[in-house]
Amino acid sequence: MDLLRRVLAGSGVDPDRAEPASAQESPAAQEPAAVDPVPDDDPLRHVVRTPPRPGRTTDWPDWTPEPLRAALVDRGIARPWAHQAEGASLVHGGADVVVATGTASGKSLVYQLPVLAGLEEDPRATALYLAPTKALAADQLRALDGIAPPGIRPAAFDGDTPMEERDWVRRHCRWMFSNPDMLHRSLLPRHRRWATFLRRLRYVVIDECHTYRGVFGSHVAVLLRRLLRIAARYGARPTVVLASATVATPGEFASRLTGRDVVAVTEDGSPNAGRTVAFWEPPLLAEITDDSGAPVRRSAGGEAARMLADLVLEDARTLAFVRSRRAAELTALGARRQVAEAAPELTERIAAYRGGYLPEERRALEGALMSGELLGVATTNALELGVDISGLDAVVLAGFPGTRASFWQQAGRAGRAADEALVVLVARDDPLDTYLVHHPQTLLGAPVESCVLNPVNPYVLAPQLACAAAEMPLTTADVADVFGGAPAEEVLDELVADGVLRRRPHGWFWPDTGGSPSADVDIRGAGLGQVAVVEAATGRMLGTVDGDAAPGSVHPGAVYLHRGDSFVVDELDLEQGLALVHPEDPDWRTEPQSVSEVTVLATRESRRYGPVRVCFGDTTVTSQVVGYRRRTADGTVLDQAPLDLPPQSLDTRSVWYTIDPDALEEAGIDEARLPGALHAAEHAAIGLLPLFAICDRWDIGGLSTALHPDTGSPTVFVHDGHPGGAGLAERGHEVLASWLSATRSAVHDCECRTGCPSCVQSPKCGNGNNPLDKAGAVQVLGLVLDALAGDGDSDDGDSDDGHPDGGHSDDGDSG
Repeated sequence: MDLLRRVLAGSGVDPDRAEPASAQESPAAQEPAAVDPVPDDDPLRHVVRTPPRPGRTTDWPDWTPEPLRAALVDRGIARPWAHQAEGASLVHGGADVVVATGTASGKSLVYQLPVLAGLEEDPRATALYLAPTKALAADQLRALDGIAPPGIRPAAFDGDTPMEERDWVRRHCRWMFSNPDMLHRSLLPRHRRWATFLRRLRYVVIDECHTYRGVFGSHVAVLLRRLLRIAARYGARPTVVLASATVATPGEFASRLTGRDVVAVTEDGSPNAGRTVAFWEPPLLAEITDDSGAPVRRSAGGEAARMLADLVLEDARTLAFVRSRRAAELTALGARRQVAEAAPELTERIAAYRGGYLPEERRALEGALMSGELLGVATTNALELGVDISGLDAVVLAGFPGTRASFWQQAGRAGRAADEALVVLVARDDPLDTYLVHHPQTLLGAPVESCVLNPVNPYVLAPQLACAAAEMPLTTADVADVFGGAPAEEVLDELVADGVLRRRPHGWFWPDTGGSPSADVDIRGAGLGQVAVVEAATGRMLGTVDGDAAPGSVHPGAVYLHRGDSFVVDELDLEQGLALVHPEDPDWRTEPQSVSEVTVLATRESRRYGPVRVCFGDTTVTSQVVGYRRRTADGTVLDQAPLDLPPQSLDTRSVWYTIDPDALEEAGIDEARLPGALHAAEHAAIGLLPLFAICDRWDIGGLSTALHPDTGSPTVFVHDGHPGGAGLAERGHEVLASWLSATRSAVHDCECRTGCPSCVQSPKCGNGNNPLDKAGAVQVLGLVLDALAGDGDSDDGDSDDGHPDGGHSDDGDSG
């Protein structure tokens, strides 16, 4: 609380506002404590204090080897927490277990204890640890120093492992720390070389399992089935242990991820220091408006940089989480600039951390942060998971990270030691952020979201089944028992028809071409791989960007930031995966412009509610970056330039609704207002869907049009941004009424007059947020909600509604 008071004083806000009314009496750890109404120009909207929680210890399980127990006691673990002993004993007994307790609750011991005991008990046994990031795996490997017996020989096997060390790991390591990418690209395609390790495989540990959601999670789910199938081929049935601090229905989710029945351990016996959560809405800048005349708020990134600087000056170890690699660089630069004015000696203790850095840069930053050499770090979600950075005092979130699960993961990075922590959520100019800072109970009083994954997504199954067949021919039993039955058989028939696989009486075979399909299958994205960013004059590789994001982020003319240095892109070659840049320090930034269209392929579900028809089905989204704007720091547009980049097509799933023109006319929305009203309703709905599905707005996209050729009516689409869909549009279809009700409230309650980024403007609108009609959006959403309140009539699903000419609109968002 004292830390918050000092931050408020630095912001020019009355420090007494830090005291939450009745917070001390609040019995529930996640119940928001109400504060008095605040003036519109006061950025501190709510303060909530989570009270401390005592811990519950128990005796060490009687099967714990004495040397291991002594090593843990020497490390300061005199007795395990109750959930640690419960989970470890279940694993030791051979049960597949998921431990889902809070951040910093000691989940690692739940698998460390039985795995180390089991490996010591059986000198031939092996174990595999999988983490979603190399940083987390390296951190967990370091945690074994001093407690793992010498014969265990734990080692890392990831993309940073030198080639000369990989053979040693394969031959001698008994507990390997790796990630799904290495399992997919290296171990399974060469499983015969790993036969000894796999034959003796006794444990598989899957850490931070909540990250395996969406398309990535669906790939990992099939990948784990591939692993367990190959292990069974060598006679092993390893026990699976999963861990996550933030996952709903953990047993059900873990079972869906692994294909096995999994026991959940959820009762947290660890202590927890108190935590103060502040909700901060940057004030409007009365003297500045955007291109459309809408008011502009002080940026969340700018506020986060200022808070990071204030906290560093207070000697508070702080992480500032931001939403993009560029924002991490800018936030660190801004904080260093402000700290330099008061304490120049502290500027070197502030840095940025993000994906795309080279391995040696990441390791150096992680070490400096853990040692305390760095006081303040601006980071993307690359530091959200697992790395045990104890002793942090504060976390600043520059914008809601997209899901409650991620919010609690990031918030949990502070307060991992005994002292109470400060968490500040700084709202971006965004509909969801604005809604949350005005309705904190929506965030703090609700459970984390369920993780959505679909192991039988055909866009996932097709490449995964090809990989599985290349590893070992697929039998009908494999298809029925391991890979999902009928959906997998349909995909296999298509692979045979396309000549990818061959069908024989005993199963499906990969033609012996001398290669493996795994090298061409990207389990983390849309299969477009990575684009290397290279300084043209020197050949120095600066970093990488995802291939599907490259047209919008490293197009010719774009500004690219790397570790505080600015570069301008000269050339982008998507086929070669290369962006060439030169150093330059411009006083402007770039903003891509795109066009998109949606073609309806098949309607899976359809229901009419009077003048409104609601549908869910298969669509193709075609988008193209066609130009970019250059803006000054205050948002002024300097100019815009065209680009000639290839279109990108995405076969995915969408939810959409159509409205009869007569009903719109009766509601007072004439032909001239209709495009802006639909466009504003679409933007706002995209902004609020993350409240109901585990995603953020960059995982989804949309399109609105006054007359869509495939529906023949005014239509609003919201689509998944992943091939085959990741369950997000389907979730939107399930909760449409609640979703659109929250959307209408967010738009209606926004204090702006004609629409702003807090309600209907989108940061990724390909048409520059034009046209937008805020009042029209409220009317459209009200009309739809009134219709949904009545009884609907179901239409026949699974029909082909596609038209060859497709749909087109320049005023849509593309995910």
